[in-house]
Amino acid sequence: MRTLIRIALSITAMTAADFAGLSFAQTAIAQQAEVSYQTARVSTTTSGSQATVGGTVIPFKQVTLTAQIPGRVTFLIGLEGQRATAGEVLVQIGDEAIQAQRRAATAQISQAEAALRNSQMQYSRELYAPRVDSISGFPGMGVPATFDQFFTRGFANSFGNSNTAVERQADLYARGVGINQAQSAMLQAQANLEGLDARLRDSRSVAPFDGVVISRLVEVGDTVQPGMPLINYAYTDYLRIDAEVPVRLAAGLNVGMIVRARLDVGGVEVDAKVAQIFPVADPKRHTVRVKFDLPFDTPGGPGMYAEVTIPDSSVPMRTEQALPAEALIWRGSLPSVFVLENGKPSLRIVRVGYPLPDGRVSVVSGLSGGEEVILNPPANLISGD
Repeated sequence: MRTLIRIALSITAMTAADFAGLSFAQTAIAQQAEVSYQTARVSTTTSGSQATVGGTVIPFKQVTLTAQIPGRVTFLIGLEGQRATAGEVLVQIGDEAIQAQRRAATAQISQAEAALRNSQMQYSRELYAPRVDSISGFPGMGVPATFDQFFTRGFANSFGNSNTAVERQADLYARGVGINQAQSAMLQAQANLEGLDARLRDSRSVAPFDGVVISRLVEVGDTVQPGMPLINYAYTDYLRIDAEVPVRLAAGLNVGMIVRARLDVGGVEVDAKVAQIFPVADPKRHTVRVKFDLPFDTPGGPGMYAEVTIPDSSVPMRTEQALPAEALIWRGSLPSVFVLENGKPSLRIVRVGYPLPDGRVSVVSGLSGGEEVILNPPANLISGD
């Protein structure tokens, strides 16, 4: 009898211990399940209406180099994509005829300089040895000429037949005019040489800045005329978005404002800065041209499609809730979230709005703000468990 009582007491003690262990295990599992949730708090945000405008990615700056002189293309830089530095020759047009004209202009300068020196010498000769006092023009031997020099000319001035002072002044003036003419001829020759040097510079199209060749419009051997496009050259280290923005949206933009832009390269989103707002709207499409600067090393290149998200200032601001996109689940056709209430998950059906720039999603209805939602909830999670 005593043996049976001992066995019953042992079974009772073991059963109580087992129940205690089971209760402790369930409590631990429940606590572990409760603390294993990754949660986030619903915040309140103020936002307005936004619109998406399409645009085109363009280089920071771009030029089209054209021919300035007629001739044949003798040199052309490498293929499209070739990089060049400022001052590097991109296109060369044959300049043989201009070089020949330059040599002739150099000879004209030498001739004009010689004529100028001769004019200056003649002026000096007239200044120090006047022609009116020269006896070399009179016939006869020395004595008759000397007699004529001292007596005849003196009486000629007295009788009014001549005036040696006026004649000497006229001779000096004529020599001075000769110097001026020689100087003008030299300046004209120098100007001709400078014009030819300018044409020689125009025969070479050089890179105005560091950049890359976008497209070549001619080939070596082509004959070109002035004004004919030769090459498209651009600076592509920095890129821009060129977009036609409706006037209603352009009114809310300011230079320096940061907006979100999505590029057509894997849907990459970057921040774009308003760089330039054109002052006149298109009278036909009623849009304003706006340029947005993209960050350095932005993927893609010129000609790529891009979209810019622009706030609509004509729509009043509204207050709404926002939560991380990881909290949303779709069971059926309605989005919902799990909210922790007294440590237990509670399913809430919500109505979502638009994605926000920081990655969150706005909630129009279903939440009041401040709730703690579960992120990435398990698929088998049930409301109230």
